[in-house]
Amino acid sequence: MTTALSDFLACPRCDKAPLDESDGHYSCGACKIEFPSVDGIPWLFAEPEASIGEWRNRLQNALTKLSHEISQLDVELKNKDLRQLTRRRSERYRKSVDAHKRALAKLLSPMDVQSMTANYESLLALRTRLPTDQGLNTYYNNVHRDWAWGDEENEASLKQIRSVTQDSAEMGNTLVLGAGAGRLAYDIHMQMGATTTVALDFNPMLLLICKCVTSGESLKLYEFPIAPRTFEDDAVSRTLAAPEIARDGFELVLGDALRPPFAAGSFDTVVTPWLIDIISEDLPVFASRINSLLKKDGRWVNFGSLAFDSPKRTRRYSPEETKAIVAENGFSDPYVSEATIPYMCSPASRHGRQERVFSFAAYKEKDVKKVPRHRALPDWIVTGKEPVPLTHAFRTQAMTTQIYSFMMSLIDGKRSIHDMAKVLEKQKLMTREEAVPAIRTFLTKMYDDAQKSS
Repeated sequence: MTTALSDFLACPRCDKAPLDESDGHYSCGACKIEFPSVDGIPWLFAEPEASIGEWRNRLQNALTKLSHEISQLDVELKNKDLRQLTRRRSERYRKSVDAHKRALAKLLSPMDVQSMTANYESLLALRTRLPTDQGLNTYYNNVHRDWAWGDEENEASLKQIRSVTQDSAEMGNTLVLGAGAGRLAYDIHMQMGATTTVALDFNPMLLLICKCVTSGESLKLYEFPIAPRTFEDDAVSRTLAAPEIARDGFELVLGDALRPPFAAGSFDTVVTPWLIDIISEDLPVFASRINSLLKKDGRWVNFGSLAFDSPKRTRRYSPEETKAIVAENGFSDPYVSEATIPYMCSPASRHGRQERVFSFAAYKEKDVKKVPRHRALPDWIVTGKEPVPLTHAFRTQAMTTQIYSFMMSLIDGKRSIHDMAKVLEKQKLMTREEAVPAIRTFLTKMYDDAQKSS
């Protein structure tokens, strides 16, 4: 017996549960806010209108970038000195990019990209926000691994989940946080007997693809390997498809893993694939959030790397520290399995690697103190009413900006680097010996950026 999605949901703003439901749309009476859906997938961000506005901008920018790439190729193809083989490859690649753009626009039509209403300023109201370093194409290649050529990798991933759940253990109602294009969530649902599986991700392109293929449709999209193996591998048309239609109980949700829109104690299993080391939140806090989502004796299953990339060195946890943090947040001592598996080894690419993955399963033994809702921005940015703190980083940036601005003002088409250095020395900003390499570095970066943008 599957559980209805509405039975799991709670407001990502105030945690009220259950949400009000009408014709598949959800709303929170306490917050007086409605949550839209995208092609039937609930959009459950804390600030739904602002977040959908930002995604529309990102999707539109991605399509615009493809148009610019096509225009640049048209310019390059006007070169009469191109080798015949180079021209053939470039013309074929141009056609592939154009076809890819049209396929992507069709896929993303449920996002209603053309009716962008929210501007960037509206995002200042957000208590959550999209990661600035992740956009439409951040995990695009994973789509082809999940639903085209990646049987070996997908099986290896599922094997690691089985290794820590010991096969016979029941998954029950399962939540997959950061599900990406959804293949691992799909395999857990189809092969490990989960009652209901809820796959959450913040990228609408990935979940729209997942919805399409798990509903029994096939989808043609191009893969663009960074290091093509052969002449024709720089743009490869792939047919994306699931092995079979997902059985009942496979649900998709668009939302933020740091503000999960689910009621406390809703799930028997929470799976975090390739997630705990890339999110901005400190692991002890995130572990507490996972704890609150689980029923008593529920299980947290983690899978992926431990490549913590926090700017704070103290947050780059070792496997031993990770185990201790999990146990300190209401869980049993984690059962760990490590293995080396292939990762993103596309048959069309010279790239690809072997990844040493760290998997664990830990049972919830007790509730822990509830942590505050995640806030991506401080109040002095959100409200605009508190003093902006004069941090050391701000002071350094202000000085750097002033110097760079002054350097820019010296560019008049007549002065050389040495002439500009004399001016900086006269202004007592730095010595001439210091100024010459500083100006050269600054201009080199500007030149490189200009070359890339052109």
